[in-house]
Amino acid sequence: MGAALGTDDKGSVNVELNIIPFIDLMSCLTAFLLVTAVWVNIAKLDVKTAGRARDQVATPPEDPELSVLIQADEIWIGVSRVNDYERIPKTASGYDWAKFEELLKVHKSSAFFSDKSNIQIAAESTRSEPVSYQQIVMAMDVAVKVGFADVGLSDPEGLAARPNL
Repeated sequence: MGAALGTDDKGSVNVELNIIPFIDLMSCLTAFLLVTAVWVNIAKLDVKTAGRARDQVATPPEDPELSVLIQADEIWIGVSRVNDYERIPKTASGYDWAKFEELLKVHKSSAFFSDKSNIQIAAESTRSEPVSYQQIVMAMDVAVKVGFADVGLSDPEGLAARPNL
């Protein structure tokens, strides 16, 4: 910072501001902003709401829909209109994601869902029997991996195919 000091005249004080550190700071912040914006867009998981609301009357859909219900001790995969339910029990090491993926692949290759990309996923979690958020995300990741790109998160009561327990 330069200044003309040492004169007794009050009007002769001339101060120059050095703006180079400010420009350096702004260029670093701009680079950080660009990197963060790209990272946020890559790391997102597109989820839409699916199913029906709690107060809606249950009407069977025209086309069969695939529904997944994650409970604390098992996973149910159901097909609406056909009332076909498959149960995947929880093992000692956790949920059997390999079997879950295998069953979703079978459904994806069937005539009902070969041209569809939507699936409903719900978790039934209580205080005594919790289902972690990580398990829901894992089910969504497996569904996207199999080919169901339109993953819908639903209320357990709003699933198109819900097993009668």
